[in-house]
Amino acid sequence: MCDLPSLQERLRTQRPVEWDQLPDFALYMDQVLSYMDRQVIRFDEDDGLTAAMVNNYTKSGLVPRAEGKKYGREHLAYLTVICVLKRVMSTRDMDLLIREELQGDRSVQDGYGAFCDSLDKALSLTVGEMESRPGGSEDLADAAIHFALLSYAAGVASSRYVTLLRQRQAQDPPEAPPAKRPKKERD
Repeated sequence: MCDLPSLQERLRTQRPVEWDQLPDFALYMDQVLSYMDRQVIRFDEDDGLTAAMVNNYTKSGLVPRAEGKKYGREHLAYLTVICVLKRVMSTRDMDLLIREELQGDRSVQDGYGAFCDSLDKALSLTVGEMESRPGGSEDLADAAIHFALLSYAAGVASSRYVTLLRQRQAQDPPEAPPAKRPKKERD
């Protein structure tokens, strides 16, 4: 039971750093993995980011390739988004949202800022929900069901938004580059 106040405090205060606070120098893989442990709320040792995961995210195109063996601010922004979203959605859906949020019409910095703002609101909302619930140990199951149902409802909404985004993209395919004119044959 004493773990709940600790959870509330972490949900209230622990946030990924803002863009300007991300390291402005390149990091090696081990440094990235250590840094990412501080970017997201974790309780279990087995749910952390691994080098194999980073390599898979890079191979699948979710994260840009490293520059040499070094990772910069943009990589950390991508990995932060992935580490949060991987708990609640498929890689396919993450790919769509990352392409829209971090690779769309705005800069990675702006997309990351919007992501962090939304995450802050979601975490604050969750703390408010926790504080409004009775705190006795006999209510743990009720609270767990309550938060599972909130997660379900949010998941349904998120899934529908993703579907609508896919439909919009199918209707508005990206413009193809102008076709090259064939070279005229010489007489």
